[in-house]
Amino acid sequence: MALLLAAGMTGAGATAAQAAVTARAGAAEAGDILAQLKAIPGMQVTEKTSKIPGTRWFWLEYRQPVDHRNPGGQWFEQRVMLQHKSADKPMVLYTSGYHTPEVMFTSEPTALVDGNQISVEYRYFTPSRPEPADWKKDTIWQAATDEHRLIGALKTIYQGKWISTGASKGGMTAVYHKRFYPHDVDGSVVYVAPNDVDNNDDIAYDKFFKTVGSDPGCRAHLKALARKFLERRPEMLKRFKAAADRQGLTFTILRTQDRAFENSVMDYEWGFWQYSLQSDCASLPPVDASDDALYESLDTVSGLSFYSDQGLEPYIPYYYQAGTQLGWPSPKFKHLRPLLRYESSYQPRTYVPRDIPMRFDRGRAMRDIDGWVRQNSNHMLFLYGANDPWGAEPFRLGKGARDSAVYVAPGMNHSARLIARLPADEQAKAMADVRRWADVEAGVQALKQAPRADDPLQLQRPPL
Repeated sequence: MALLLAAGMTGAGATAAQAAVTARAGAAEAGDILAQLKAIPGMQVTEKTSKIPGTRWFWLEYRQPVDHRNPGGQWFEQRVMLQHKSADKPMVLYTSGYHTPEVMFTSEPTALVDGNQISVEYRYFTPSRPEPADWKKDTIWQAATDEHRLIGALKTIYQGKWISTGASKGGMTAVYHKRFYPHDVDGSVVYVAPNDVDNNDDIAYDKFFKTVGSDPGCRAHLKALARKFLERRPEMLKRFKAAADRQGLTFTILRTQDRAFENSVMDYEWGFWQYSLQSDCASLPPVDASDDALYESLDTVSGLSFYSDQGLEPYIPYYYQAGTQLGWPSPKFKHLRPLLRYESSYQPRTYVPRDIPMRFDRGRAMRDIDGWVRQNSNHMLFLYGANDPWGAEPFRLGKGARDSAVYVAPGMNHSARLIARLPADEQAKAMADVRRWADVEAGVQALKQAPRADDPLQLQRPPL
């Protein structure tokens, strides 16, 4: 009111303004979500225009300690997207494992339970990165504790059931969070999450590429094409250099375009099965196709620009974790020898700038996670695509797991991110389990279509 009087607003004008202030205060007291969010210590809130009817959209920044064991040290702002329907509905925690999508979208579990949804950006992915960055704190426990603190803050508002979900690295993130804080959520829906328990034993990937799909001809053709790219290396590099020059790409991390090219060739067979269906094999060029046709296929499937500095930079936090805790796939490339020059470069250390130290923990973290899932997990649903190379080493349930299940969608790839892709009987059971965990009635419709290529649920090609 002092501000109103200083502005010269008296009489009827002041009365009207005071009424508006009183009305806003009353709305906050009555539970206005914007006021409640702003009241959370360490939370910055910006409301955006919602594109989903009946839903409000907020961009949140939540202050987190870089080291949860030393909260007196450095802090950073973690970005979170909130889609709010009602505080009395379930909340779905969506983790991409990377950057948070900057668009509104509805994950399948959110649709199933007709709930609210938060999308949490993983620590060290910009802008949720402390400066300067202490990379030793980019660990699965620190990230899980980020989510634990955020959930604790938001449960002051959303006191109903919580379901966590994520696909690929986001699915891994959901698993790790539930292992460290099993009581934070009431259920987890985990899509296409790899589980590299023994990083020194990757025979599962070699077996996968020998047996994937039902068409041996398709498998043989993919191997022959990858070999042909290397046989025509000068022609492929000429086109790659021209494209890189046009796009302004640099190759400081991998040091040469030749290394980037070869890493893309080693990705070719994997990349095809990751995001294509067996039926797409018919659209691949013959091995005697023109240089232009071969280059186009390699670029389309592998994305040659990915191994540039510009392509790798957004994923450095992932590769750092892969090389220190998560592990990484190391398929054998016998069909490409002796044409390979840099086969040993196909690993995370190659993709992280050398000024960032890395040391692998020899699988201790992943053995702990795997043992917990097998013996102590509960209310967890795992979904894989039968033709997805990332599913070659899946999570498995043991005798100690309770009220949990693993499903495999026939013929599907890394885009198998819908329960609706399962056979009817499995689909019905999985949907019923998720609704039961969220304590909601049946009748909410599941998503009917797979995510589009531009959908935030459909991650960019590499790494997961």
